[in-house]
Amino acid sequence: MCDIRLFKSARMDYKTAEMVWQAPENDEMILNNAAYHLQQTVEKILKGALECVGVTVPYSHKINRLVAMIGNNGANLIVTDWLDDHAEMLSEWETETRYNMDFLVEKRKLDRAMVEVRKFMEINGIRDTLREELADSEIKKRLLLCIPEQKRNCSDFELNCYYIMFKKKL
Repeated sequence: MCDIRLFKSARMDYKTAEMVWQAPENDEMILNNAAYHLQQTVEKILKGALECVGVTVPYSHKINRLVAMIGNNGANLIVTDWLDDHAEMLSEWETETRYNMDFLVEKRKLDRAMVEVRKFMEINGIRDTLREELADSEIKKRLLLCIPEQKRNCSDFELNCYYIMFKKKL
């Protein structure tokens, strides 16, 4: 069922990755932990967008598979070139960072990924400030009519997520 919980969880994963990434210790376990949460951010956003177009999301952590499904199913999400080009690396971060004690995420790759995942979130409106499309009062009004009445008094972040859900109806 499509709702905004996956987007909320993705945002929390990104914030966790950011906090861990900024930790003063730069040992491998900390970098691996940040990489894992960054991968989870992307996975949850992709799965959330797929659910919003009625796709039954597979039990898979493969970012490249989810990216292909986004393109094949018309989900309301922009996949950046960086994300498309680094999908396999992100997928590897899901399991290797947790189960392979010899796996080390390179700091330079993690640094770049933090910036690029943030861009991916921003371009798709996964942010706290209202997305540009909703500055149009008519679009915002039509969006609010799509949302159940008891959920209409929501934050800008939530409105942004609802936009992903209901864009095709607007």
